[in-house]
Amino acid sequence: MAGEGGRVLVVDDDAAIRRSLERGLRLNGFSVTSADGGRRALAGIRDQPPDVVVLDISMPDLSGIEVCRTLREDGNEVPVLMLSALDELSDRVAGLQAGGDDYLVKPFALQELVLRLHALLRRRPPAAMDRVCVGPLVIDPGAREVRLDGTELALTRREFALLEVLARNAGIVLTRDQLLDRVWGYDFDVRTDAVDTFVSYLRRKLEAGGRPRILHTVRGVGFVLRDSRDGDTS
Repeated sequence: MAGEGGRVLVVDDDAAIRRSLERGLRLNGFSVTSADGGRRALAGIRDQPPDVVVLDISMPDLSGIEVCRTLREDGNEVPVLMLSALDELSDRVAGLQAGGDDYLVKPFALQELVLRLHALLRRRPPAAMDRVCVGPLVIDPGAREVRLDGTELALTRREFALLEVLARNAGIVLTRDQLLDRVWGYDFDVRTDAVDTFVSYLRRKLEAGGRPRILHTVRGVGFVLRDSRDGDTS
């Protein structure tokens, strides 16, 4: 990585914020480049791939949501920390659903941003890349492919990560805190709502077409993935 902290691309249409972040991050050991809009950010990421992206959601030419979605559709897995003045759960979920890895609400302390960037840079893909099977569910981490009863499921990056953690711990009840730690890797403010929201997204896809439930709620504890042949319907 270039620079002690790694290469950071800062994307914000507000020149004052952009300059402030560039200066602060450089003082904390990062190598920093910047872009003043979504389209320039995409071009910069393709020409000089950064280690992590700090991406404002509200930009006039191309929103941060659209930028992040485009990156993921292109197969680019660079970590993205999204910035926004919006603090509603729906806004946070939209950013994460688009493929964002973290979400920080303006105004924020520079040190919090630095800590979150270091946390994103510490993440590594799981070492075990063998297929994970739970009854009719087959997950191929290397190909990022999920099949249920032979049918491929279209999952977002976050949904895939959540399902993989549950599948690798099939039959074991995982608490919301455990799922947040293993899937998000940071202390998300609206903790239970975030996990429950993504479990709901997963269930819609797993149960489409009348398939039996395999992702169960254990009231007051958390969630567990079980083979549908076990007969639990919670």
